[in-house]
Amino acid sequence: MTAAHALPLLVAGPLLGAALLVATGRWLPRYVAEVFGTVLAAATAALALVLLTVTAHRPTPVEWAGGWRPRQGAGVGIVLVGDGLGLGFAALVSVLVAAVLVYSWRFFDDPPAHQAGAFPALILVFQAAMCGFTLTGDLFNAFVFFELMGVVAYALTGYRVEEARAVQGALTFGFLNSLGGYATLLGIGLLYAHTGALGLAPLGAALDAAPHSAGMLVKAACVLVATGFLVKAAAFPFHFWLPDAHTVAPTPVCMLLSGVMVQLGVYGTARLYFTVFAGPGGLPGTAVRRTLLVLGVLTALAGALLCWLQRHIKRLLAFSTVAHTGLFLVGLASLTPEGVTGTALYVLGHAGVKAALFGCAGVLVDRFGSVDEQELHGRGGELRRVGVLFTVGGLALAGLPPFGTGLGKALSEEAGGGWATVVFVLVSAATGGAVLRVAGGVFLGLGAPPGEADVPARTARERPPDATEPGGPGPGGAGAARTDGTDADGARGTGAAETAGAAGTGSAAGVGSVAGAGSAAGPASGAGSASAAGDGDAETTGADEPAETPGRVTRAPDTMLAATGALLAGGLAVGCVPGLWAAVSRAADSFTDHTGYLATVLFARAEPLPHSPVPQWTATGVLLGLLSAALGAGAACVALRTVPSGVRPRWSRPLRRLHSGHLGDYVACALAGVTLLAALVW
Repeated sequence: MTAAHALPLLVAGPLLGAALLVATGRWLPRYVAEVFGTVLAAATAALALVLLTVTAHRPTPVEWAGGWRPRQGAGVGIVLVGDGLGLGFAALVSVLVAAVLVYSWRFFDDPPAHQAGAFPALILVFQAAMCGFTLTGDLFNAFVFFELMGVVAYALTGYRVEEARAVQGALTFGFLNSLGGYATLLGIGLLYAHTGALGLAPLGAALDAAPHSAGMLVKAACVLVATGFLVKAAAFPFHFWLPDAHTVAPTPVCMLLSGVMVQLGVYGTARLYFTVFAGPGGLPGTAVRRTLLVLGVLTALAGALLCWLQRHIKRLLAFSTVAHTGLFLVGLASLTPEGVTGTALYVLGHAGVKAALFGCAGVLVDRFGSVDEQELHGRGGELRRVGVLFTVGGLALAGLPPFGTGLGKALSEEAGGGWATVVFVLVSAATGGAVLRVAGGVFLGLGAPPGEADVPARTARERPPDATEPGGPGPGGAGAARTDGTDADGARGTGAAETAGAAGTGSAAGVGSVAGAGSAAGPASGAGSASAAGDGDAETTGADEPAETPGRVTRAPDTMLAATGALLAGGLAVGCVPGLWAAVSRAADSFTDHTGYLATVLFARAEPLPHSPVPQWTATGVLLGLLSAALGAGAACVALRTVPSGVRPRWSRPLRRLHSGHLGDYVACALAGVTLLAALVW
């Protein structure tokens, strides 16, 4: 079997495994289904890594399904292209899926009867869709994999279907991403009407052959297709679904959404430009640079600011993902192999670090039933290993050398230069500092404890603490005992989510709270308890999270810690393995070679490539990484020296009110984003 023949296995293998789990899940014990899913995901990851190694110095493998190869540069077949970045993303997806499945072994309640294989089956379909998206050389099939990815992600986000807030978060996710999908499909239709082609390479060749035939139509098509990818990437102002989804999704799902799925939106945007629109019949490079820079800077700054304002830990991490999406777009804006290399390494390092941080947040959910930074103040001291992992993850997120995030940040700064470096340093410091602030308060007990009015009221859903738990009724506990929401059969109640703080804020009965920090009278979204902020705004706190394990966790399970530690170690390895840097540099050279891609796919002809210098750590990059980490740590220390309060600065109210939980508001912002994108491209 050749490398090209093995490419379909990266998609078909997980799909067949998912089908087998669905067919036999009603008879399989839970551990058998979970181990089978993990082994299959790991085998797919191993195959992707082997293909990467085998093809590193060979022509790019290309597989035409059913043998429908093009003739004289024209064809109608479906093609998979195993170039360096495509295979690299497939390997990253598969490795992360395997780690997430290991993490989830001890995470969930027992599944419903006869559904032991449901969760691993969904994860495997998710893996297949993401691998197919990275490898396909056909724009319409990219849309198909894109939609399959989205449908499974909606189901995984609302996996706890008995929770009304989880369902609402999934519906918000699904609605906004479906709008993006419709825009992409409309753009594909315009391109097909103009060129008669759907493949990426045939589209690029057709546009190059008639460079001045339909400029406005081509620009409109590019804007529409890119809109769908940017929605998936959670770029501002298309990002509203991401924090709402992360607030309600199970932690293993958050690890995949922020670890790799969002980055695939950035990958799709870059792939679209370099393969289709980078030639003489596409878009001017100046317009693309302007678009990526403006969207990237807006996304990075807005995400960093909203990240710093959060107290809901999972929501804080979600906004940090938005901020780093902006940095990825800024890194790509140079449209050079060096910029793509830096962004690719940044994505690799970020995937491991961000997934590890969500893994730590999942332990807090299962130990304390909360991810509210203020309510958990000082209570994480008993979770020492989790605290160490979370702190190290915060430093890595800030760009501390030698983590892969630091190397990718340094290379992107070098490619962007000038003021772009300032953006990278400030945004990295803000997101890393927000995580370090949480680590200092929750795990070390630094700073003043929150006032009584700043801690939201508890509901009947939370499990009771033991006698020695901080805040419990036993020795050393200052708070009232929590009530148990289970009935005689052990089923958890659903209770009504209460709000605390200023009078008159109301409650979101049984659903959750206002998403983000919008009007307290707004619709409920899947956000957990809301705390009134005294100025009329409600705040998502993260208190009263539904239990995700069968009983209260008194120590973090070894599988959860092992998966989290391995992911963080992977983020570190990206910045410490020179052979990986060279491979990513070669892949970036191939990825940005528009004519070379067309020749490889349409004519099976390998074009010689100029090799960019192998990226290295530089003194400037190390110093800037240390600076951003120091700024983040300093900002966290300053924040911890102030008394925590539910009141947020008044100047942030307009930005926070955009995250109202109203679908109408989100759709209006998305339409404004399409208008902005069109104005920048034109």
